[in-house]
Amino acid sequence: MNKTIERTEKIPFYRNCDILVAGGGVAGAAAALAAAREGKEVILIEKSCILGGLSTIGLINLFVPMCNGRGKRIIAGMAEEFLQLAIRDGYDTLPAAWKHGEPAEPTAVRCLSRFSPWVFALQLTELLTASGVRILFDTVVTDVIMKNGVCEGVLIQNKSGRSYCTASAYIDATGDADLLFRAGVPTVQGKNYFIYVGLAATLDSCRETAETGDFARLLSNKLIHGGFADLYGRNQPADVPLYKGTEGDDVSDYLVRNQRLMLANYKKTAAETPCDILSMPIMPQFRTTRRIDGNATLRESDAYRHFDDSIGAICDFDRRDYLYEIPYGALVRKGFPNLITAGRSASGEGYAWDVLRVIPPAIVSGQAAGLAAVQSIGSGVGMDVLPVEPLQRAMAKAGNMIHFDDSLVPAGKAEADDARADTGHF
Repeated sequence: MNKTIERTEKIPFYRNCDILVAGGGVAGAAAALAAAREGKEVILIEKSCILGGLSTIGLINLFVPMCNGRGKRIIAGMAEEFLQLAIRDGYDTLPAAWKHGEPAEPTAVRCLSRFSPWVFALQLTELLTASGVRILFDTVVTDVIMKNGVCEGVLIQNKSGRSYCTASAYIDATGDADLLFRAGVPTVQGKNYFIYVGLAATLDSCRETAETGDFARLLSNKLIHGGFADLYGRNQPADVPLYKGTEGDDVSDYLVRNQRLMLANYKKTAAETPCDILSMPIMPQFRTTRRIDGNATLRESDAYRHFDDSIGAICDFDRRDYLYEIPYGALVRKGFPNLITAGRSASGEGYAWDVLRVIPPAIVSGQAAGLAAVQSIGSGVGMDVLPVEPLQRAMAKAGNMIHFDDSLVPAGKAEADDARADTGHF
């Protein structure tokens, strides 16, 4: 039997700001920082107690390759700034060839690095607050107030109860398109494999770390897992469903199954080798839950294609040579002028959705979303129809490659190395 309740309540007003960002992962952090640096008043709403999202509390602590696999950096701008921030005070696994910037000679060694998720989270809080961003931790957006396609405010919930917050522009960086979905923006539902991976330590890994002084040996080498499917679905159990990640029962089933399996796997490991679980993910390790059905959608077949409205060139993290451009249309939907998205909920299809969602491209789209919100407020033009040329200039000025050079495209295209790289990503 379906039961509902009706209630009427008076919800207090919290505050107004120029730009409200929902979600404090790397995309949301980039969006908030980009807007704050342009002098805008920014509120960042984060449901957990630290920033970084999947890269920190999700333990996906890997800046995947930011180069083309031949020694040419493709992704820079704020993504490079965040990479350097992540490894500045914690450990790193950045190859020697990339320690001092782009190598002088071509190399097959790719620019990627592990990092301390906890140090990076603290650095993001320091960076954003020092730039004037107001962070609301332990807070979620519960509803969106819409009128004729315009967002007039959001309802938020935290320890103070429910309150009402308004802004001129709203950026959905929740990773699940939660704000967009509640606003009535057309979205596309994704599916997720059975994966749940934490970090463990053995006496040997502790001894090796003590002998070398390299914490990366302790925190990067030993995994303890529940489900262990990779991003291509290998090792997906036949009796386990694919998860949406956008429904309460669905998320809970995923967590219960994985945590029970992780305990069983830990017991097996501990029976053979003394070990302990150092850290386990405190958010679901979902990758493709729900995304905007944007004005444009990036597809795998768009490799080597130039978009007139590109806001940044990116590379394939698993295959060298493969290059893409992020169309601005993948972040917006016509008819919703003060809403934009970034990160995992950008409009990508199939494998291209994976290319878009990983850390460096998510930062690129986040930075673009923040600057687009600033320009929309300044010009009075909706983000859904915003002229892209000023945004491209701003992104280029910030160090981003807008269009990749055609000289980087391999002859015949099909000659590109199609072998999956061993990036350690899953």
